[in-house]
Amino acid sequence: MANTDECTLQTCPLSAAYIGYRPNVPGNMVYLALFAVLMVGQVGAGIKYRTWSFMVPMAAGLILEVIGYLGRVFLHNNPFNFDAFLMYLICLTIAPAFFTAGIYLCMGRIITVYGEEFSRLKPRTYTYIFVTCDLISLVLQAAGGAVTSIADERALRDTGVNIMIAGLAFQVVSLVAFSVLAIEYGVRAVRARRMHSQKRRASWKRRSFLLGLATAILTIVIRSAFRVAELQRGFDSSLANDEVALMILEGAMVSIACICLTGLHPALLVGKNWKTPGALTQVSDSETELN
Repeated sequence: MANTDECTLQTCPLSAAYIGYRPNVPGNMVYLALFAVLMVGQVGAGIKYRTWSFMVPMAAGLILEVIGYLGRVFLHNNPFNFDAFLMYLICLTIAPAFFTAGIYLCMGRIITVYGEEFSRLKPRTYTYIFVTCDLISLVLQAAGGAVTSIADERALRDTGVNIMIAGLAFQVVSLVAFSVLAIEYGVRAVRARRMHSQKRRASWKRRSFLLGLATAILTIVIRSAFRVAELQRGFDSSLANDEVALMILEGAMVSIACICLTGLHPALLVGKNWKTPGALTQVSDSETELN
């Protein structure tokens, strides 16, 4: 990795740049535009359905995605630009932590709608535990990025990268643990309702939301595992310099997650009752029954 911004494409070989290729402008602009549109959609849905606490982390994450891909566009013209490299590295690394915060906030609403009696934990307990885990992951990733940005020596930069890896790994572990608990809750709810001969299906809106949420979790886990492998092998590795892999396992995975969390918005589950969990229990049986 280059140590100064004094190089240009005319004076230094591309192998000396922060990444060993010039990012594809059209491909990165597609992602930039997509996340910008999704950000507008999230803000619009948040205002319409009053899902403020879900909208804020989602919008913040989408802004970071836009900045990150803007940094990659800048790197096309000057792959030796350290500021652009940090825009790309830090923003795209920490952005999904905001999306997982939104996902964790949904669990309490799901439990309130489908029945607290099937859950081992109180709805708010899920929120407290996993949002705290998400904050720890975010702090580690941000701290690692900060160390990387100010480091003058390779050893210190490696320390910053290792801190970022720790944050990403913690994010993966938290998501997997959350998924296990969510699946266990779903199984208990389905079994209990079948035992009581309650076989009416949930509305298509709520089934769509749950499918979208599950898809978002899966794609973010895949993306985070990729970023751990990428950073662990170092900036000079073939994986860190494989733009196709990044565009698929980073860009496409996060895009799918954000499309699901925007197009299949939590409003499909709770309507305008996001801030008043008690109101969620006042729904018809046909709406709350699991298949």
